[in-house]
Amino acid sequence: MAAPKAGVVPSTSRAMHVLEFLARLKRGASISEISRNLVLPKSSTYLVLKTLEEGGYLRRSPRSRKFYFGPEFIRLCRDVLDNLDLRDVARPILTKLMRQTGATVHMAVLDGNAAVIIDRIELPGSSAGADWVGRRLDVNCTGVGKALSAYLPEEQFEKVITAKRFARHNENTIVSVSQLKKELAKVRDKGYAVDDEEDEIGVRCIGVPILGGDRRALAAISFAGTTEQIPLERVPALAAHLQRAAAEISQQMSHQRGPESVAPGIKVLTAAATAAGLRPAPTDS
Repeated sequence: MAAPKAGVVPSTSRAMHVLEFLARLKRGASISEISRNLVLPKSSTYLVLKTLEEGGYLRRSPRSRKFYFGPEFIRLCRDVLDNLDLRDVARPILTKLMRQTGATVHMAVLDGNAAVIIDRIELPGSSAGADWVGRRLDVNCTGVGKALSAYLPEEQFEKVITAKRFARHNENTIVSVSQLKKELAKVRDKGYAVDDEEDEIGVRCIGVPILGGDRRALAAISFAGTTEQIPLERVPALAAHLQRAAAEISQQMSHQRGPESVAPGIKVLTAAATAAGLRPAPTDS
């Protein structure tokens, strides 16, 4: 790790590097792994991790002894997300959409080569929503992921998407870049994406982009449910509901910020998405 610049507090700088390192991982990291990758003394690494753990910003798994993001950090991230203009504009529209259709609605933004859920609207009484906010999803086999990546400029697509090796979740999962490109061409043609049991058997999702003034996807919204809740014959009608909602959100964002200021909002959303992607440790104790 490079030496801190003049005027930078070394301990704070080390803590930031540790957090950034953990943010890139899905399964946490041990003291030794963090120390080795960041070229930090184990003693310094331990002090940083212990301080963040005491504050509730990190949690150590009793089983694996690896560090993950803790409840305080997740709360902080969600507070940031709550202040996003996009969420403020979209939430009443998505709530109305959920009530009209009875289907769970997600909203996601692209962060690197993953789609990050920044909001979830579901029927009252469900407790699963809090666990979904901040979840990172593959772009090759999810409705929001396809809807977001379909509108990337070719150069960005090649740089971001093709750098990732896609995991095969089941026999329906698209794992080749050439096949994904063909699928995304269909998404652009139809105006919506379908995850037809590609991420999880028995689950179907429909994703639609929220486009900015430059025709890039600011975000994407989706319906998710079982194959019984979302049969194939219902897909076009549900997609039309999502498209109307996405158009309304895009229009309101344009009015609120002005046509020229919609696209720069991507930077704000991406920063918040990065924070949202920091998930707490799995429960294994």
